[in-house]
Amino acid sequence: MDLSRRNLLRAAGVTGGLVAAGGLADAAVAGVLTAAAATRSQVILKGAPGTGGYRPLVYGAGEPTTVRTNLGITAKKGRKKRREGLLAFAQLTDVHIVDAQSPLRFESQDKNFSSSAYRPQEFLTAHVAEAMVQEINAVGKGPVTKLPLALALQTGDNSDNGQYNEIRWNIDLLDGETVAQDSGDLTKYEGVADDNATYYSVDFWHPHGTPAGKVDDTYRSQYGFPTVPGLLDACRAPFQATGLVMPWYVAMGNHDELYQGNFPHTDAANTTAIGSTKQTNTGTRTVTADPDRRLLSRQELVEEHFTTTTAPAGHGFTDQNLADGTAYYSFDQGKIRFIVLDSVTPGGSDAGSIDKVQFAWLRAELERAKRKLVVIASHHTSWTMDARAIKSGDKLGPAVVKELLRYPNVIAWVNGHTHRNSVTAHKRDGGGGFWEINTAAHIDFPQQSRLIEVADNKDGTLSIFCTMVDHAAPLTWAADQLDDPLNLAALGRELAANDPQERDNTRRGSAKDRNVELLVRTPKWLR
Repeated sequence: MDLSRRNLLRAAGVTGGLVAAGGLADAAVAGVLTAAAATRSQVILKGAPGTGGYRPLVYGAGEPTTVRTNLGITAKKGRKKRREGLLAFAQLTDVHIVDAQSPLRFESQDKNFSSSAYRPQEFLTAHVAEAMVQEINAVGKGPVTKLPLALALQTGDNSDNGQYNEIRWNIDLLDGETVAQDSGDLTKYEGVADDNATYYSVDFWHPHGTPAGKVDDTYRSQYGFPTVPGLLDACRAPFQATGLVMPWYVAMGNHDELYQGNFPHTDAANTTAIGSTKQTNTGTRTVTADPDRRLLSRQELVEEHFTTTTAPAGHGFTDQNLADGTAYYSFDQGKIRFIVLDSVTPGGSDAGSIDKVQFAWLRAELERAKRKLVVIASHHTSWTMDARAIKSGDKLGPAVVKELLRYPNVIAWVNGHTHRNSVTAHKRDGGGGFWEINTAAHIDFPQQSRLIEVADNKDGTLSIFCTMVDHAAPLTWAADQLDDPLNLAALGRELAANDPQERDNTRRGSAKDRNVELLVRTPKWLR
């Protein structure tokens, strides 16, 4: 039997438990063997800085579960023995699968406009997503309740620019199709990281080295980034995706509906996207045009999720969404109703909002779900639903929180957008309330997902368990294994940890934002 990391992951996904293999003691394999415990057994951290401050990644001790009672609910003794698991699911968010060669990207504005305009790891985002899919499949169940993962929920920014090719890469990856993160001229890389001496800029990482007559880029000369010959071919090579082994659902993010996450899709923007002119900070260059870079409207984006080989059809989106041009919906999973919002501000803004029509729909859904536990899902958080340029009657985060607190069966709001782990208690006057569970991004370090489990403690309380998940890539990458998607994902994670704009980030959050048990009051009808 070939005991590669990938085969061990598949074995773990089938058995749902630990795999015993004599002599397999290296750290990467150890990560697979403890997959069912996720970061409760070990966690990936930044190591000590070396040349230029560049940090390797290291394994740290596993993190225990922190009990949080911020809603004023006592954690009663003996609940572990009484506990009945109700649901376990996985949350993925801010995957940002990037067409790094698109003319509609503005890497030159990275320093002036947005630190997310360019990342050195961006052409490895599909490989990171593949590594996360493999890990979630391998974990297979909730580490506390031991319930099988019933579903996976993607909470937005599944693409980076809302382009057709990016949306398809994400769907195909989760479906288990062949994926190639490439566009334009499929025989070469045409982006700011390439070897073209005419447009070479020291402001971007050039993994193949420095063209003759040029000086080293700042990533390699100042920040210790490696030279990786062949990477720009390897990152574009097709690979067979594994695909999630469970149903998956999606929410819209601002990067899915707005280009660069800020601007409405217009005819002019679409012309740029599918055209051959790319602006860089060293001038205008010609690249190979590609019609698959076309921008999708909200309705087209929803419709694309019906072209799929996995369940459910539409991945949450409904025929009503297609008819109305909307992207919010609800679905039931056992005793829990998921209400999935579209928090994108259509007129343009990275901040969120919901219009009065959607708010009325939300209120009606909450009224209909009074005999269900309710989990809200969206891309934006309550504190980032603060779009300034909105129409009269549109609702921001505080209004949504106020509405949710009216319903004692609302137990959680799950979201992304901030690229940081955070768990916030929203307390109701008179006691109780709900938890807002905000999870970090795939594209930025720590590149984690979250497992969420709901359990009835049979004592008037519910517990929501959250456990962080590091993806399946090995701890370190190898220059002679660039044909392996997991090896490329390992490089992508290391680059993300060393992005000069991210080196001092606190996106992991504190212990109270990662592996936690969140106490909630049980609604009377469930007692």
